[in-house]
Amino acid sequence: MILAAGRGERMRPLTDDLPKPLLDVGGRSLLAWHLTALARAGFRDVVINLSWQGAKIPAALGDGSAFGLRLHYSDEGPVALETGGGIFRALTLLGDAPFLVVNGDVWTDYDYARAPQLDAAALAALVLVPNPPQHPRGDFALERRLDHVDVVATPEVMPRHTYSGIGVYRPEFFEGCSDGRFPLLPLLLRAAEARRLRGELYQGAWSDVGTPARLRELDDRLGSAAVG
Repeated sequence: MILAAGRGERMRPLTDDLPKPLLDVGGRSLLAWHLTALARAGFRDVVINLSWQGAKIPAALGDGSAFGLRLHYSDEGPVALETGGGIFRALTLLGDAPFLVVNGDVWTDYDYARAPQLDAAALAALVLVPNPPQHPRGDFALERRLDHVDVVATPEVMPRHTYSGIGVYRPEFFEGCSDGRFPLLPLLLRAAEARRLRGELYQGAWSDVGTPARLRELDDRLGSAAVG
């Protein structure tokens, strides 16, 4: 699932008439980067949630056949349901098996084929990255156990890293939730406290494309790489 329903307030005015994941960087939209990478990794069905300017996403991407994918759309209406509510609304499209979730407003060279595998006790697994300048305190720490690595939310455990927006979830992660607008973080904290949240640290290329300045910086970097 690619999360693409947000308003993108910090990206205004670029997002006044366009969903943030349709912004171009390095010659293609953020969504096109993700879809190309997912197809290369062997995924075939992708759910995209919609809200702000949502009709423009299926208009741009169609049924996904241009990427070798089948796209399914979860329309949340005029008010986005936040991350937790958006994923919960889409569960009927995602099936009963663990599924990958990717934030539509990040760019990365992470190989989705190596997405974390969930052990029998895990409800979810997160890909963490080194803290970017705009988020120096991070989100979570990692704690190695005998046969797995736990994501730890207690602030005294260091070092802390930033959630990349890439994670694998079981439908059971959302047990007890109801349809509506709610954030993902309380559910992550619940799973971490129960020692049912796994993680890994990825140190490759990753960018949170959250402001026009960071978009320009990434576009320049990708343009330079293409020229090189």
